[in-house]
Parts: sequence; C-alpha cells; structure tokens
Amino acid sequence: MSPGICGVTASDQGFDISHWDSREDCETRQILDRVADKWSLLVIALLDERSLRFSELRRAVHGVSQRMLTRTLRHLERDGLVHRTVHPVVPPRVDYSLTPLGASLHSTIKALVDWTETHKGAIAAARDAYDLRVAEEAAIAATTPAAAERI
Repeated sequence: MSPGICGVTASDQGFDISHWDSREDCETRQILDRVADKWSLLVIALLDERSLRFSELRRAVHGVSQRMLTRTLRHLERDGLVHRTVHPVVPPRVDYSLTPLGASLHSTIKALVDWTETHKGAIAAARDAYDLRVAEEAAIAATTPAAAERI
C-alpha cells in the first residue's frame, strides 16, 4: 500500500475500525481529525444557516481565539468544506459559507448532535454510576490492603 492509503473504507465492504489507521499519512484519519475537532464542528454548524463574516463567527464561537479560528477556516477551506469570498471594499470584507461538500457534512454532524440530545440522560446516568463505583472501590481499597491489590 502507498503511504497515503491506509485501508479500504468503502461502505459496501463493511465497517472496520482498523481502517482508521493512526499513521499521520493516513488520509482517512487526517480528514476525521479535521472535521471532528470542536472548532470545525461549531463553524460548520454555524455556517449551515447562512454565510458569516469572520467577526460574526468569532463572536458566535465562544472561547475560540482569533488565531485558532483563522487556522480552522483555512483548513476547512483547503478541504473544500468552506468557501471564502473576499469583497473588494474598504475596509475589506470576507464572508465564509459552506460548500455543497460542507453542507453534506453538516447533515452528518446534525445526526450526531441529535443522537447526543436523545442519549444525554443515559450517558449522564452511566457517568454517575461509574463515578459512584470508582469511589466505592477507592474507599474499599483504602481500608483493605488485600482489596487494593485486586482493584
């Protein structure tokens, strides 16, 4: 296999996690890393509604620095997910919008958000149960040296 190819990912061949190769030269992994980072997800979600100027995006994406937003937009533009339009006015005005490819990704992101909203109660309950179990195990380990070895 060539360095940029890390496995067959065609959906007709079934889902195999081994195709998410961790090598840096794996294109599938690179794309997943790009579109799944928190800033990219937020930018894509915001741009689904309408095109936005940089300053509008910066105000809407809480916690993002100017540098990080610039990097995120450049990466998304390079990947063909975001279109950048520079208007020849003074001062310069730049608008960002989703490309058709970016819009198709938004529907996948929306499905993930919908899944999260549907299951957040179950996830919170699982977290609480886990935290309680770990706390109980730690309490037992603190009082019983033999139990500490098993945990």
